[in-house]
Amino acid sequence: MNIRKLIKGEKLPMELLLLADPSEKIVTEYVNRGECYVAEQKQNIIGVYVLLPTRPETIELVNVAVAEEQHGRGIGKQLVMNAIKTAGTKGYKTIEVGTGNAGIGQLALYQKCGFRIVGVDLDFFIRHYPEEIFENGIQCRDMIRLSLDLESSQHHKVR
Repeated sequence: MNIRKLIKGEKLPMELLLLADPSEKIVTEYVNRGECYVAEQKQNIIGVYVLLPTRPETIELVNVAVAEEQHGRGIGKQLVMNAIKTAGTKGYKTIEVGTGNAGIGQLALYQKCGFRIVGVDLDFFIRHYPEEIFENGIQCRDMIRLSLDLESSQHHKVR
């Protein structure tokens, strides 16, 4: 598997991006302001993530998605770890991520990769998405905010 930055003008893997965020309008808006990275296997895009600078020295991982037929193979963890490494090499001090309260697998993944929960944005998904979102039989209402200090992350052990 090879992870690379998407070249400007290259077609976005929108089907994958929409797995992590159901609004094409919102996805397009943040992809245009950030950098999109893709994971390829045998010239097929099987994963994606987007990094978006938010504040001085802080970048946000705003979308991580893996093709459904590739789930359970550790690709998501490889994408998150690559995003952490990329953010560090670009000189950022903090990487943040937000995920829905119903995203049990995502919450576990981010914490396994060293992120810590730092807050909750109550009713984020109610305010920003016209359609109700359900995952794991739970309504996705709140955004769980997580953060990782890149300067100390090299000491974190990933299991």
